[in-house]
Parts: sequence; structure tokens; C-alpha cells
Amino acid sequence: MIQKIYKAMFYLEDLREILRETAPDHRLDEGQKKKFKNILNNVKDTLDEEECQKIRYITDKIELRTREEDFINIDPIQVAGRLTPEARKALIAYGDGYSVCDYCFKPFRLDYIKKPPVQDFFSELSEFVGMDVARVVRGARNGFQIVSNALLEKGDIALVSSLAHYTLCLSIESIGAEWREIPLDENNIITKEKTAEKIEEVKNKSKKLPKLIAVSHFDYMFGNEHDVYGIGKVCEDYEIPFLYNGAYTVGVMPVDGKKIGADFVVGSGHKSMASPAPTGILATTDEFKGKVFAETKSKGDITGRQFGIKETYLLGCTVMGAPLIAMMASFPKVKERVKNWEEEIKKSNFFLSEFLKIEGNKVSSEMPRKHTLTKVDTRDSFDKIAKKHKRRGYFLYEELSKRKITGIFPGSTREFKLNTYGLSWDQIKYLADAFKEIAEKYGIWVENFG
Repeated sequence: MIQKIYKAMFYLEDLREILRETAPDHRLDEGQKKKFKNILNNVKDTLDEEECQKIRYITDKIELRTREEDFINIDPIQVAGRLTPEARKALIAYGDGYSVCDYCFKPFRLDYIKKPPVQDFFSELSEFVGMDVARVVRGARNGFQIVSNALLEKGDIALVSSLAHYTLCLSIESIGAEWREIPLDENNIITKEKTAEKIEEVKNKSKKLPKLIAVSHFDYMFGNEHDVYGIGKVCEDYEIPFLYNGAYTVGVMPVDGKKIGADFVVGSGHKSMASPAPTGILATTDEFKGKVFAETKSKGDITGRQFGIKETYLLGCTVMGAPLIAMMASFPKVKERVKNWEEEIKKSNFFLSEFLKIEGNKVSSEMPRKHTLTKVDTRDSFDKIAKKHKRRGYFLYEELSKRKITGIFPGSTREFKLNTYGLSWDQIKYLADAFKEIAEKYGIWVENFG
């Protein structure tokens, strides 16, 4: 079925191309009329076909992607970035490069565009995360980079989690600043106590306070929840700006930056906001907006050129065209879905309760789960099979693929991450049964199964 849909859609794009070639009056010559009619007939024939000839490529070497239609996808970084139907339609309509700039008038800045309603969207974004002002940026990593550029100088020290994403560390390092790690406690959690201790350690050794503290609410390694409310209070006490990394929270669960005590909220569009890459958000308070969203003040020494009110650290406009419009198109559903976070957690915990019925399976993340991203340990179950199997570690990936489940890295049988976000209850149960079926097939005991 998906092959038929793609084939018909591609034919429709060919029709669209004819209309572009004949704009504005669409007067078709005889050859174009014949071509248009043939393509239209191909659309009808394709939809009427009982069996569609499979197509593998969109164009030379670019394969068709049907992962979301043909499989249950549990990839830890992909599932909350699945586009809504509205976003997919937006990509079709706004795919041309500078499409969002059709009505960009003075002062020639992205957040001033009213048609489509980019200006309103930015305002809604800040409200969505409980902050004063927001911008769409080129992924969460660009948000880290903007804050680092605005706040840090060479030789400054910033504190990050021991589970910090590498892009945060590189953002700090790119300024010439240093990043130091806040240690985890025995449960792999960053606490307010450990944060305060690290601040004091830096203060005693360097005779100065850190210039920035950046911590994920839920980390990408375990999906564990860190004490961001407590850390926010510590940062307030020491008067150190706090960057809340919401790459795995903004867009899937409620986030209120000011309640947390954050000075900056960073989110990922393509990880958690049903948006195409590269998209993300950066929100801040009135106190810091003049700093991170500073406007250019320079003037050319020869030409006298100035660049109006372009925002310096954003390099003027950030995400334009299809990615931005798709993010906007998904936003109404994203705002609604965060209200269902507790249901997503129930599904995650149900799946893991079934997964743990397989002898030897363990969960490396904190339990019960507070997030849908989880790290599991199968060294005493599936990895034992891998050691004897002719396909080694690939056997599990292949067994899951046969059951139309994807998202686990090929060859992983010791430890791996998975994410159940967005799956229906039927899909959750199917997923759990699939793991249990594979275990039983290879002689691993499964509690109350079969």
C-alpha cells in the first residue's frame, strides 16, 4: 500500500512541475497536454492496481524511506520526531528554499514575518515553555552554541552533567572556555547537592565561579530524570545562569522554564517536537534576551554598511523554509500531546514489565520509568545466544526485522536503548510479545508465556 501511495504522490509532483513550467496562465501546448493526461492516468491506474510494482529509489541512489509505515520504530532519537500529517503536507507546499520569505518585509527578520504566522508562532513557543521570548534555531546544539557565544569568554568555566551530550561540550569548547563535569550519584542522577559541591570545587581551585551551568532534564544515555528544580535553586543561590536542556522533554511533556528556575530552555524539534531536522528552540527570560538575542551594532569602515536589527549570535535568520513551516504545522498537535505524557509513561512501564519476564533481561535506567527512552541490559539473555549464533549479534536485529520492528542498532545484544514514545497500546503489546517470542525461540525462559 505504501508503495502505491508514494508512486501516486510522485506522479502528482510531476503534474505540479508542468504547472510550474507554464505559470502564470497554465496554457499547455499539445505536447504538455498529452503529458499531463498521461501522468493523470498513471495516478488513477496506480491507485486502482491490486499489486503495485515496487519502487526502491526516489532518484539515483536516494532510497525510498518507509520505516514509519512498514515498521514499529523504537529508535531512541527518532520516535518523537515523527512528523504529523500536517507537517508532511507543509514539506510538500513549502519545500522551495526561501519559501517562508515570500512576505518578509522591513525590518527583514524572521520573527517579524506575519504571513505565514511566524511571529505569532515564536510568541506561542515562549508561552509553551514558560519563558518570555523564544526563537527557532538549527537544532538544540545551535541553542547551546548561541548561549555559549553570548555568555562565555576564553578561560571561563561552565559546568555540565557527566552525561552531557557532546554538542554541549563542543559549544563551550568552541569559545575557548572549559567544561567541567558534575558527578553522578550512585543512581546515575545529577543532584542539587552534587552541583553545589562542584561549584565550590571550581571556586576553590580557580578562585572564580562557573559562568554557566547546563543540565539535561532527562539524559540521552539512560533517560534518567535529573534534579533540575533543585539545580535551578542552586544556580539562583550562586547567581549562575542555568541552561535547561529539554532535548528529550520539550514537545513530549509539560515544561515550564521559570518554575524550574531556568534562564534558558533549549529544545529539539527533530527529537521531540514532530519536526524535520535541523530544528530546535531557544527560549529565555527578559533578563537575558538582550544578551543572547543581541542586535548587530557594527558599521562597515569603508562602505558604512549596517545590518539593521539582525540578531548577532543567530547570524540573522536561522531556520527558514520547509523545516520551520513543518514545525509550525505540527505545533497544535504537539501542544496537545504533552498532556498525555503520563499515558506514555504507563505504556513504557508496561512494556518493560513484560520485557523483564525474559530471564536475564535487566533495565539499566532508573525504575519505574519516568521517560519513554530506556537503556536495557541483555548480556545475560540475548547476548548469550549471540555468542553461539552464526550471525552473532546481528541475530536479534534480524529477528526483530522479520517481525517488522526496527530502531535497534544492528549487532547490539549486550546493551541498547529503545524508545516507546507514540506507540499505541496494541503496538506496545505486539512489541513486548515479539521480544518474548524471540527469547522462547532460542530457549530463554519467559515467565508465563507460550
